[in-house]
Amino acid sequence: MQPCDVNCEFEQSILMMNKLKLGQSDLQVTPICLGTMTFGEQVAEKEAHQILDRSLVLGVNFLDTAEMYSVPAKAETFGSTETILGNWFASHPGARQQVVLATKVAGPSRGMPWVREGTGLTAQDILNSCHASLNRLQTDVIDLYQIHWPERHVPAFGTMYFDPSKDKTETSIHEQLEAMAQLVKAGKVRYIGLSNETPYGIHEFMRLSEQHGLPRVMTVQNPYCLTNRTFDNAMDETCHRLNVSLLAYSPLAFGALTGKYDQTGFEGEGAPANARIGKYESVRKQRWGRDSSLIAAKLYNQLARDNGLTPTQMALAFCYKRWTVASTIMGVTSVAQLEENVQAWDTTLSTDVLAAIDAIRLVHRDPAT
Repeated sequence: MQPCDVNCEFEQSILMMNKLKLGQSDLQVTPICLGTMTFGEQVAEKEAHQILDRSLVLGVNFLDTAEMYSVPAKAETFGSTETILGNWFASHPGARQQVVLATKVAGPSRGMPWVREGTGLTAQDILNSCHASLNRLQTDVIDLYQIHWPERHVPAFGTMYFDPSKDKTETSIHEQLEAMAQLVKAGKVRYIGLSNETPYGIHEFMRLSEQHGLPRVMTVQNPYCLTNRTFDNAMDETCHRLNVSLLAYSPLAFGALTGKYDQTGFEGEGAPANARIGKYESVRKQRWGRDSSLIAAKLYNQLARDNGLTPTQMALAFCYKRWTVASTIMGVTSVAQLEENVQAWDTTLSTDVLAAIDAIRLVHRDPAT
């Protein structure tokens, strides 16, 4: 581990961050979570381990990954991020006990045949995926095991509307919960969560868990940032009343809310060469790469500058201090980015800035939905 040799006063303040409980679990996590989907694609293993080392020094005790990672998803890197984390745990005795570890089982393998055979998400699929993740992570237990996207056909990843004509399911929510229950009973998973879910999905998981004595959902991991606040339209009430904690992902809208694309656009001359949104067409075609998303992002970025903040500071502070958000997942490609993002924890937005943010949303809504 690296010693506390830079800005120790700041680091000590971060170490004192109030930990919070996820849902009705006993998981105590920091309000900042290190997302790892860049590990294995943009970030090599050595640099990934350096980021992980530094995250512990900075006091971050929450790690999130997935069997599908790294991103963009492809057969040759499937599971690579979990493998990198597993190697880090193996080379750092005691590190596993210092962190809350979350990973995810992929939903139906639509367009990704390397994930699994079949088009549903059967109980056996969940069991097989969990065992494979445990092996790659070199651990005996996963603290929070999440379903990465619903087995149902729902609006997600840039699809804005529910389409009943595409609605089909091959694995019931009850069957999925029963598989999770097997893993919890066996001591391989402590708690369960969802991701990219809808109000209906959360309510149905809860109804069935209560009806059949199955594990309760503790968290939902959904997108949440200045250009995508769809969570604030019904999901906020659902999670509040059911005591489900939001893990907010993509708080910087794949970099659009850092300001680095304001002058160049996502593909223009001078745009960052190694950034995911510019480098990978599959990412760019989704919600984050829309022209309307960048137009709104520029307005938020200028608002930050007008108030003496960097765009990154304002975007992260909005998520960090939002009542709806339990922990914000930040994905980084360097130690410098990690430190910048953690340091934004000390930023508090004024009521005037928050009102101006809402005014922009009133006009531009949620373009990165």
